[in-house]
Amino acid sequence: MDPASARYLIRINGHLGAVLLSAFPGMTWQLNGRETVLTGVLDRSGLHGVLFEIESLGLELLEVRQITDREGDVT
Repeated sequence: MDPASARYLIRINGHLGAVLLSAFPGMTWQLNGRETVLTGVLDRSGLHGVLFEIESLGLELLEVRQITDREGDVT
């Protein structure tokens, strides 16, 4: 992993369908209750791009968290 990159967990309110998920091609996703959880390795500009896309699509951002390998994917 590039030292300028980190692994992020991003929680969005609601279940995103295939069309909306296609806006986040570098991210893996999982449905967790009433939320969609995106995870992926992003550099600073990639993170800002994902956050911009979430805002542009009018999605409700619940959490952005940098995670380590020890934390696992979704909690």
